[in-house]
Amino acid sequence: MMMRMNRGAGVANLLLHLPLLLSSPSLSPLSFFPLLANPLPHSASATFQFSTASMASAGNISQQTQPPVAKKVEHVMELFGDTRVDNYYWLRDDSRTNPEVLSYLEQENAYTDSVMSGTKAFEAKLFEEIRGRIKEDDISAPQRKGSYYYYIKNLEGKEYVQYCRRLLPHSQAERPAFVTDTMPVGDDAPPEHVILDENIKAQNHGYYSIGAFKISPNHKMVVYAEDTKGDEIYTIYVIDAENGALVGKPIVGATSYVEWAGDGALVYVTMDEILRPDKAWLHKLGTEQSSDSCLYHEKDETFSLDLHASESRKFLFVASESKNTRFNFHLDVSKPEDGLSLLTPRVDGIDTFVSHRGYHFFIKRRSDKFFNSEIVACPLDNVSETTLLIPHRESVKIQDMQLFNDHLVVYEREDGLPKVIVYHLPDAGEPLKRLQDGQAVDFLDPVYSVDPSDSDFYSSILRFSYSSLKTPPSIYDYDMKKGNSVLKRIEPVLGGFDALKYVTERKWANAPDGTQIPISIVYRKDLVKLDGTDPLLLYGYGSYEFCVDPSFKASRLSLLDRGFIYAIAHIRGGGEMGRQWYENGKFLKKKNTFTDFIACAEFLIEKKYCSKERLCINGRSAGGLLIGAVLNMRPDLFKAAFAGVPFVDVVTTMLDPTIPLTTSEWEEWGDPRKEEFYFYMKSYSPVDNVKSQHYPNILITAGLNDPRVLYSEPAKFVAKLRDMKTDDNILLFKCEFGAGHSSKSGRFEKLQEDAFIYTFILKALEMIPDEVSNRN
Repeated sequence: MMMRMNRGAGVANLLLHLPLLLSSPSLSPLSFFPLLANPLPHSASATFQFSTASMASAGNISQQTQPPVAKKVEHVMELFGDTRVDNYYWLRDDSRTNPEVLSYLEQENAYTDSVMSGTKAFEAKLFEEIRGRIKEDDISAPQRKGSYYYYIKNLEGKEYVQYCRRLLPHSQAERPAFVTDTMPVGDDAPPEHVILDENIKAQNHGYYSIGAFKISPNHKMVVYAEDTKGDEIYTIYVIDAENGALVGKPIVGATSYVEWAGDGALVYVTMDEILRPDKAWLHKLGTEQSSDSCLYHEKDETFSLDLHASESRKFLFVASESKNTRFNFHLDVSKPEDGLSLLTPRVDGIDTFVSHRGYHFFIKRRSDKFFNSEIVACPLDNVSETTLLIPHRESVKIQDMQLFNDHLVVYEREDGLPKVIVYHLPDAGEPLKRLQDGQAVDFLDPVYSVDPSDSDFYSSILRFSYSSLKTPPSIYDYDMKKGNSVLKRIEPVLGGFDALKYVTERKWANAPDGTQIPISIVYRKDLVKLDGTDPLLLYGYGSYEFCVDPSFKASRLSLLDRGFIYAIAHIRGGGEMGRQWYENGKFLKKKNTFTDFIACAEFLIEKKYCSKERLCINGRSAGGLLIGAVLNMRPDLFKAAFAGVPFVDVVTTMLDPTIPLTTSEWEEWGDPRKEEFYFYMKSYSPVDNVKSQHYPNILITAGLNDPRVLYSEPAKFVAKLRDMKTDDNILLFKCEFGAGHSSKSGRFEKLQEDAFIYTFILKALEMIPDEVSNRN
């Protein structure tokens, strides 16, 4: 499955599907875009709790009852005869150690705590309500690999997971897998073995995240990548799978991209001085990192490296990609010392994703001509001789592919909805030809999310994850020969959850240019009146061709069960409606993203789903740019807004090639060193467009160690809003001192964040009951 580096995308979706991440060849926590930043010294990382704990750790701030006023230091920037003055440029400190900057952030946190102090009791009750829906002692759907079942286990009261395995019973080990197979448990079953316990590893860290966890081909060792600050700078360890003993010395300063090259070697990726993944290395176990051989060095600053293994595990693929071009090398894991060979050439505008089966490489290929992608195959010994397997179609986007020994699974999109199509392949020694009569997997909900999961290449069982706005994350095994699905696991939701109480819908709003914009909606049918008086939370993203498919989130029930409607605006700039949907929401068409979102908000008001006085909005990262832009454009349309780690200082950031992601994202936002892009980007950049006007209630968050959106961007946005806005509405800023782009790392800590955000929204709507509010 293809991954792209950017300023955000589907962190929430990754966390939602954590049980799928065990040893997937493509998915790993935060493997979306492994860029890095200069970390705060760890001594400062444990001083902050996201709930409502005060940031007065320095001892000189006990209660911040007035909003902080950031000092103004004039910083003049001139380009193309245009002058911009940034009075808050001083808030950027790449070392994260400047006492004056840290003091200001502490004041903002203390002020937020002060404003929210009257709702602490409600927030605590809400947190317990959200936590009460979780089955705390639970396991993921076990996955058969070799002679073992592998799974992830949660323990009651613990923030982090255990990585576990059990031997297959002798009766199962001697026959092929069936969709009806289950992992035996109990006294007579093979014993459970805990390979690694994150709770133990995290004990001395305020933040802890494993970004890759992969079993060696012989199942004797594990490689994992560890981040202990939230800056996405990983240390790679190899351990003995049985006793946990360290094998060799750790590899430092790496991304989370790491793969086994047989049982005795690894391939991994490191970064350059601006934190761009630029080098792929071959490491032989037992040797020093300094002796590793560089397989490829990408010197073009607009390109970054990617790494993945074929489903067959016989090849590794090193890809170099920009936002518009991707080319690939392959490495035979049986002969890693031979190094890389070119598979698909570097051609501007051609984007290729590759895999392997039998005597062929399979290639998903996109260009301006076949913009929704086609799939071709080529012989291993003649990569220039391609056979068309699935042609390009203007109404259907090929998003991903998954190979098996006897099948090809294609993940498509049509009319904004994902589809899964299974094709039978001829025997490996027979010629390949155009594939037809694929079998579609059926889904029940009108709007939903479906994603590939790790599957056994040599079986006929496809494993995928499924979810909808009212269906908890579910793991299915699908028999590709018989066409039947078996539910292997559905995420337990405690507290009396009943999916039949909720309604999901797909509606369409008219954009200003006449384009129809899809909206996914969920609400509880016995509570919502649909007369304009219901509260509504509208989410949007709209960047990087990322698809925000409708999926389940248990904590969201705390809003739905209070009469909220939840909606997702599938705006241009995302990829929900195909490649052109993305192209029409980027570069000099980026404003379509914002006007689409506004059109969706107006549609929901017009159709009596809510009113301006009951409409709240939220988005994170590049979705935070969306929130910042629409707040400047139409502040009258919303009652409250949440912007998480928002990318809001677009022009200044994109003019600075020393900031992580800048050079690689000129193909996403445009290069403001060119006059046309400069003035267009300036016309929507949130920091540059704050006006003297009324704004709704606003909550903004940041992570001090965030490598994708520097904490200074939201800090400057807040400082400028405080200086210029003309209303008395709430404006709060909260900076996580011990985290990065994805906030805190523990599962309960993340639920605390949800409780805090929901409390803010309910406070803005005056929906917090007096009996659970401890107002002073």
